[in-house]
Amino acid sequence: MPELTTLLAAARDGDADAAGAAFGLLYDDLRRLARARLRQHRTMTLLDTTSLVHESYMKLVGAGSLPVEDRHHFFAYASRVMRSVIVDFARARLAERRGGGAEHVALNTAIGEQVAAPENDALRVHEALEVLAQADARLAQVVEMRYFGGLSEAEIAEALGLSERTVRRDWEKARLLLIAAMS
Repeated sequence: MPELTTLLAAARDGDADAAGAAFGLLYDDLRRLARARLRQHRTMTLLDTTSLVHESYMKLVGAGSLPVEDRHHFFAYASRVMRSVIVDFARARLAERRGGGAEHVALNTAIGEQVAAPENDALRVHEALEVLAQADARLAQVVEMRYFGGLSEAEIAEALGLSERTVRRDWEKARLLLIAAMS
């Protein structure tokens, strides 16, 4: 792991080659993280595990520098990037399903409104998470890392410098607030 720490420090300073090398070292872990995310959101996107990891890589490297201190911060940041990739694909799919720029024709069907599309769920969670972030940024970060990043309570606690019990309480509180915001 000393090599990874050195690579992340260089990536933080803007070295794209170091970011790529760090990404390569953590590739299998990122695939595991992506697989866990897609298990929950498979119907929302046409992404597979490899596509999600590669799309995330493009965003991570495209940012110029990698604002992470260590492995756990890297995964926290990667979970945020994966969230944005999933949300972007869900939005694009919704736009495509609605015809994009095509002329819209209104249909009067009661059943269509009763069936929620999975893309709507991801966008509703994303919007509720933005509201939560304004109220309590740490709660939003815990949700982001757990729901979109697939990190365990122990990993989140280590990344945020909290106890597992605090993370567990934050998760429960955030879930209740999100449910209320989505209702």
